[in-house]
Amino acid sequence: MPMPASSDLPSALPTNLLQAVAQAAEMLTQAGVAFGHGTDNAWDEAAWLVLWQLGLPLDTDLQGAQGQQAINAAQWQAILALLARRIHERVPAAYLTGEAWLHGVPFYIDARSIVPRSLIAGPIVDGTLDIWLSDRTRRVLDLCTGNGSLAVLAALAWPDVTVDALDLSADALAVAAINVQRHDLQSRIRCIQSDALGALQPGVDCYDLVLCNPPYVNSQSMATLPAEYRAEPALALAGGDDGMDFIRPVLRQLPHFMTESAVLVLEVGHEAEHFERAFPDLVGHWLATPDGTRQVIVLERDALLQGIAQRP
Repeated sequence: MPMPASSDLPSALPTNLLQAVAQAAEMLTQAGVAFGHGTDNAWDEAAWLVLWQLGLPLDTDLQGAQGQQAINAAQWQAILALLARRIHERVPAAYLTGEAWLHGVPFYIDARSIVPRSLIAGPIVDGTLDIWLSDRTRRVLDLCTGNGSLAVLAALAWPDVTVDALDLSADALAVAAINVQRHDLQSRIRCIQSDALGALQPGVDCYDLVLCNPPYVNSQSMATLPAEYRAEPALALAGGDDGMDFIRPVLRQLPHFMTESAVLVLEVGHEAEHFERAFPDLVGHWLATPDGTRQVIVLERDALLQGIAQRP
């Protein structure tokens, strides 16, 4: 079914802020947009876009007195113009607003980098990963840093660590640098352009913790991604036929860049079956995720050596 022209968007002026959000949510629902770039439903996304366009706090109480705030014609037309881009161009809301949040921490974002949403963020923030760390944990590697959100969260969670944030994309690293500066972490986070581990020196660059949210979407899934996900850099998503093209060589090389007690925290998304098929001898610990699926695994250095690195 073809999408309507922007002039076909409903334009009846809502009487207040609450009604504006309700009408916007209905437009998003009717248009069948895909969520997942900061929200997972039409109401939250509509609230985000409307409040951002009006310069209002995102915690505005829409159900209370603030929701009764009047909307004038000029404000509504500006909201409609923003919604038209979201609906017709399928631009993720985070790219439209230039901001996204991960566990309450704000990040700048634009189309040069994938939108922050890694499932590794939760275990960093809630302390789940702390059991694998010690008072000797000093150096962290964020491989495939993208927008730099995991590097920032790690530096905020563990004040004694320094973080090397690596990515192949110079564009993504430019976004990451903005976020490092935004959180005043320039003295503890280095952004380094690198093709996988290529910019590192074995025996010199050794890390106590490695975080990695790599490109892992298999080719069949890539072909069916909603337009909102295709708006993101494919380099950050596409993982080849089974999603493991980047992961295979990296897991073989990583032990050379890890201290003896180091661990790798690896996100594989919905590719757990492909991951286990590719690495049948690898023993790790799957972390709990909000939906109960296996998407993030913790791997000790010794497990990598035994399960991958020393295999012929």
